[in-house]
Amino acid sequence: MKYTEIASQIRYTLCDVSSKTKTPHLGSCLSCVDILVALYWEIMNIDPKAPTMPERDYFLLGKGHAASALYTALAYRGYFSIGSLYQHGQTNSQFEEHPGIHAPAGVETVSGSLGHALSLAAGMALSTRLSGKENRFFTLLGDGELNEGTIWEAAMFAGGKKLSNLVAIVDFNKLQGTGESCEIMHLEPLEDKWSAFGWHTIRVDGHDIATLISALADAGKHDKPTCIIADTVKGKGISFMENDNNWHYRIPKAEEVEKAKQELSV
Repeated sequence: MKYTEIASQIRYTLCDVSSKTKTPHLGSCLSCVDILVALYWEIMNIDPKAPTMPERDYFLLGKGHAASALYTALAYRGYFSIGSLYQHGQTNSQFEEHPGIHAPAGVETVSGSLGHALSLAAGMALSTRLSGKENRFFTLLGDGELNEGTIWEAAMFAGGKKLSNLVAIVDFNKLQGTGESCEIMHLEPLEDKWSAFGWHTIRVDGHDIATLISALADAGKHDKPTCIIADTVKGKGISFMENDNNWHYRIPKAEEVEKAKQELSV
């Protein structure tokens, strides 16, 4: 199956799960699907049958409200059954709305509070380097998450330590829970900010999987951490959800799920 087809399947499942489990944050999940496909199907050293193998690469989800996107990518990659996704957000489920301490295989960290995954990833990357190991660390940040001061503390630390085994990907969909990201905080020029903190920085189309793969493959070839700013669309792939911030919280109705299925051709 082509990567674009996998991404469409994941997007449909996200809509269906949201509708049936009454869980929100669909728009935030849809914007990062192509990034997850590039990572889990092409870039990262992982084994779904041995999710804790010592030599694996690590993915840490910063924007924890997009947990459903991570769970769904892991399910399609073979970590657990796709049917188990319909436990999302239910009482005593491993599949919490934000990943918790009982999260399923493949989830490396809790991320109920924004702003901490990059700090965790930076510390782990330094520890790994000091131990002479070759694990790599990828973290996905929301643009709204960049409002958090801990992001920039971690960015300074990682840049100063020249952590070439660390990659931050910014899901720059331009919207956050209460409005437009660049109106709420002065994010641009975002490339210049990361570069000034000592990072190799590249900006790409966050929905072009081939371009994402190329950028991610290049990370690690520089004597510094890499930040990939991925320009994305909130609600990507479903016309009536794209760039509509109501889908940060709205739950799709059954007829909207069917319409999404037709648009995604799955």
